[in-house]
Amino acid sequence: MTTFVLIPGAWHGAWTFEPLARGLREHGHHAYPLTLTGVGDRRHLLTATVNLDTHIADVANLLEDEQITDAVLVGHSYGGMVITGAADRVPERVAGLVYVDAMVPENGDSCWSLVTERERAWYLQGVGETGCTSAPLPFFDPRATPHPLASLLQAIRLEGGLDRFRGRDYVYATGWDGQSPFTALHERLRDDPSWRTHAVPSGHNVMRDAPDDLLKILLAAARPPAGASGHAAPETEVVRAVVVDGADTPRCQ
Repeated sequence: MTTFVLIPGAWHGAWTFEPLARGLREHGHHAYPLTLTGVGDRRHLLTATVNLDTHIADVANLLEDEQITDAVLVGHSYGGMVITGAADRVPERVAGLVYVDAMVPENGDSCWSLVTERERAWYLQGVGETGCTSAPLPFFDPRATPHPLASLLQAIRLEGGLDRFRGRDYVYATGWDGQSPFTALHERLRDDPSWRTHAVPSGHNVMRDAPDDLLKILLAAARPPAGASGHAAPETEVVRAVVVDGADTPRCQ
């Protein structure tokens, strides 16, 4: 039995992971989809001071309060920043990390520094309305809410490396409308024997577009990686047809 903590991307709440959480529970695992401070049903807590450190504390506090010691942290997109920081904060409570089309930062990186000009323009949508929030894009789920801008700009502070954790998985979505900002990262991790990588024919919103594929990957992440002995685990490539349909195409979140 493994405990999964599921962290959504920017503008999104725990609801984006809830169907996947149900699937994990049906297989006997614990699953905690988490809404970060200032977003979703916690939007009443949004202030100009909510930043990346706040969101890292959200996860670290959950792990400590629930006395979790075997967590697999799963982060989508911006959530990769959060799970990296939380694992660094309380490494004794984390067994593995799964990045779902997400940032994998090093010390000093920020969400802003790791994306392209296209994504930076998305981050600045609606900033003039409040001065401290990034507005959800028009094609997002109607439940999406403004996201604290400071969390997208703040540089992460890390004290150790990811090699402390037994499992590291990267899920790469191959069905972007245009160039994915994660292609170079995926190619680098694919050649690293300490990572398991998975190419999934999906738009950026993998939880919505490829839920069965993602569930299988997470169930495998509950087991020690095949590359743990120093041999590279082969990349998992799921081959299916993908429909990319204009305005509803998932983008970076």
